[in-house]
Amino acid sequence: MDERIEIRPLGRPGDLGWVVMAHGELYAAEFGWDATFEALVARIVADYAGDHDPRREAAWIAERDGRRVGCVFCVAADGSVAQLRILLVDPSARGHGLGGRLVDECLAFARRAGYTRMRLWTNDPLVAARRVYLSRGFTLTGQEPHHSFGVDLVGQVYEVDLRPATGAARPLAPARS
Repeated sequence: MDERIEIRPLGRPGDLGWVVMAHGELYAAEFGWDATFEALVARIVADYAGDHDPRREAAWIAERDGRRVGCVFCVAADGSVAQLRILLVDPSARGHGLGGRLVDECLAFARRAGYTRMRLWTNDPLVAARRVYLSRGFTLTGQEPHHSFGVDLVGQVYEVDLRPATGAARPLAPARS
């Protein structure tokens, strides 16, 4: 049975609510995170929905056979740095490279928008996402333990240089502590 996977711009009715709900439910089930994580995602989504510059910021929904199964956002951290936010792939759609495709969409958009770097913040239990980031040239530039979402975590910052050099993303040197 052939499955149809499509990555499309966020913007259909229900997309925003799905992003918040999917993050809340999935991270509670997989990592035991509490509703404060869902509240963080809701703020990110509300900020994007309420005021974003479509030339500099974008978001995508992945659908499999017409059902939402993933998302990613690209927002401005500042004038030259884009931030990849709230990447998610539903367990039913994992193992098919969808996370990589979503990150690739985000990176391509950031380059077209003129950003020179992309940054993201993640946490240590998100091993599969980290593999995707590393395979796209991101490097770890900082990490710090924290207690958030009802659990002890290690927050991690990854960055990648988006400037053309050899046509591929270049990792940045790790930040000095």
